[in-house]
Amino acid sequence: AIWQAKVAPDVQGRVFAVRRLIAQVTAPIATAVAGPLADRLFEPALREGGAWVGTFGWLVGTGPGAGMGLMFVITGLAGVLIGLSGYLFPVIRHAETLLPDHVAATDEGGETAVATPVVTETA
Repeated sequence: AIWQAKVAPDVQGRVFAVRRLIAQVTAPIATAVAGPLADRLFEPALREGGAWVGTFGWLVGTGPGAGMGLMFVITGLAGVLIGLSGYLFPVIRHAETLLPDHVAATDEGGETAVATPVVTETA
């Protein structure tokens, strides 16, 4: 609702499309990065005798799958921190009151103008 109130109707489609594009482009990037990160960094570090066993082994265990478990924990915590940042930063928390609403076009009488469909006749 905040996007519809703050963005002019004539550009809402473009704005919503860009928002969707940004949200969806992260999925293939995450997929491309997560596999190699798990196989080459997290899993070896949490094998028996790995570099992170003493630090994170108590949390996710050691051995096969522990690296993916740690990645799961880290991404979950990142999501929580992003959500909290939306609350902790007043500029984000009060965006609805700080940003002006889109003002609807009015006619000379001060009433909201209503768009009239254009009908063209074809032969």
